Amino acid sequence: QLHRRGFRCLHGVDGSAGMLELARSTGLYRELWRCILGQEPLPVPAEHYDAVTVVGALGEGQVPSAAVPELLRVTKPGGFLCLTTRSNPSNLRYKAELEATLERLEKQGAWQKVLAQEVENWERATSEEESTQGTGYISGVIYIYQKCPVPPLEEG
Repeated sequence: QLHRRGFRCLHGVDGSAGMLELARSTGLYRELWRCILGQEPLPVPAEHYDAVTVVGALGEGQVPSAAVPELLRVTKPGGFLCLTTRSNPSNLRYKAELEATLERLEKQGAWQKVLAQEVENWERATSEEESTQGTGYISGVIYIYQKCPVPPLEEG
């Protein structure tokens, strides 16, 4: 969808060589790197991207919420971060931890929340226990934040 809307300079990271190969086969990415978020820094300089997205990776047993400051590091001041997570029962502890991290960064003045939107039919549930009210789907949340500009240096 991003490519169809004119975004052509897409870079990607994944911890799996197989997923990177699949991404490479689409022809949509200019750069792809193997990187395990939360265990190593992203392979780009600070304030490099206008927008950073993480979809389908912020969840229990995947990318730890402690990786969020690294995403912020590579985003330009004024740039946007779009993050998603699931709201299914087995991910609620992670979601609470992630939201605490997001709030802490906002209170520190690192970024400003633009949107936090619950999406009911985010993806198909893998079991009835995970399903939202028997719909066969789980819900999720989209968070969009804007990185705050660097405050001007005080003269003195």
